[in-house]
Amino acid sequence: MKNTIIKVVLFIVIIVLAYFVVESFMKTVRFDKEQRKRSDVVIQSLKDIRAAQFSFKAINGIYAHNFDTLIDFLETGEIPVVKIIPDPEDTTFTKTINDTIAFVLVKDSLFKHKGPNFKIKDLAFIPFSDGEEFIMSAGEIEKGKVKVNVFEAIARKEFYLKGLNEELVSRESVTDLKVGSMSEPSTDGNWE
Repeated sequence: MKNTIIKVVLFIVIIVLAYFVVESFMKTVRFDKEQRKRSDVVIQSLKDIRAAQFSFKAINGIYAHNFDTLIDFLETGEIPVVKIIPDPEDTTFTKTINDTIAFVLVKDSLFKHKGPNFKIKDLAFIPFSDGEEFIMSAGEIEKGKVKVNVFEAIARKEFYLKGLNEELVSRESVTDLKVGSMSEPSTDGNWE
C-alpha cells in the first residue's frame, strides 16, 4: 500500500514537472510568434515612413525633422505628374522634353493602397504601443567630404511588444526596429 501511494505521488510530480517544462517552452514559442506578427506590422509602418520621407525630400531637398512637418506635407503636398516625350529635333532620340501635366496629392499617391480607413496622422504612432510615437530625427552628416541628408525612425521594442512577457522582451535577440541612420547615409531598415 505504501509503495502504491509513493508511486502515485511520484507520477503526479512527474506530470506537474512535465507540464512546467512544456509550458516554459511553449511560452517562448508563443512569444516568438507574436513578436514576428507585431514586427511585420511595425516594419510596414517604417516602410511607409521611409516612402513619405523620400517624397518629402524629393520636393523639399531635405528630410522632415518631425512628424508634424511630415504629416502636414502628406496631407497637403502635391507631386507633379510629368509627361516625357522625345525631342522632335533630336535625331538620336536621346534628348527628351519633360512636361508637367498635372499634380496629385502625396497621400493619394503613396497611401491609396491603404484604403479609406487609413489616417495619415496614425503614421506617427507605433502599432501595439497604446499611442507611443516613433522616434524620428533628420539632419545632415558629412561622408567623404560630401554633405548628405539623413533621417532615422525607431520603434523601441518596449513599445511595439507592450503587454508581452518583459523577461522575453529584454532578451538581446529582440531588438528595436529602425529605418535610416543618423550616422551613415543609409535608408535601409535593420530588418533588411
